[in-house]
Amino acid sequence: LVGVGAAAAREGREPALVTLSHRPKGGADGKTVAWVGKGIVYDTGGLSLKVGGSMCGMKTDMGGAAAMLAAFRAAVLGGCAHDLHLVMCIAENAIGPGAFRNDDILVMHSGKTVEVNNTDAEGRLVLADGVSYAAKTFRPDVLVDMATLTGAQMVTTGKKHAAVMSDSHDLETTAVKAGQACGDLAHPLLYCPEELMAEFKSPVADMKNSVKDRMNAQASCAGHFIGSHLPEDWTGGWLHVDMAGPSTFANGRATGYGVALLLELIGLGSETDQ
Repeated sequence: LVGVGAAAAREGREPALVTLSHRPKGGADGKTVAWVGKGIVYDTGGLSLKVGGSMCGMKTDMGGAAAMLAAFRAAVLGGCAHDLHLVMCIAENAIGPGAFRNDDILVMHSGKTVEVNNTDAEGRLVLADGVSYAAKTFRPDVLVDMATLTGAQMVTTGKKHAAVMSDSHDLETTAVKAGQACGDLAHPLLYCPEELMAEFKSPVADMKNSVKDRMNAQASCAGHFIGSHLPEDWTGGWLHVDMAGPSTFANGRATGYGVALLLELIGLGSETDQ
């Protein structure tokens, strides 16, 4: 997170790991949920600069954190019975004298090292720190990360369905059903870390931050990168939601995708109220 936001920090726009916690009055129902949102407030691509007009619209690259903030507010007002924690990974991926560089090696919150080979694959870096922090700090039963993460998501599941993956088949199935109930549609990604993590192999660090072969389940690989920073003793359920496609309309305006899905997952959606 610090590395991604280094250039903007020199101009006074420091990165931040923002946490909000809700603990129900009278005690929780025994379940702890953590949400981790990607909050890249603007994404130039960094030194791996976005070209050909692809930078326009990158003000919406904070869609994951924005959806989670709105859902958190609604959950609190709606009387969420769980201990609920929100972690927003906020940074600007800017260019400048202090920008992190390809070939840099970052030490992550998890303690693992990452060789940067694409500064425009910054979302997985901030989320990796976020899920590591949330898992270690709150020890949740369920941890959900949400992000406008990859263009490959749209190739995989289209512009109307988010891509989801989980280390729990039951949680993945629940997410798909929740999407069908609330209208924030989702479809599973390939889950195969034992094969796909090899795409990040580095000779000088625990991993690189971008894949070697972009034709090899790239959206799944991005999710696995994030999941690899969960603690080794992780026993909860982890759900990854890549909502790059459904986060915006064709005119570039935000759809609000994710708010209804998150509320449905914690039992405060329309299906639950009927």
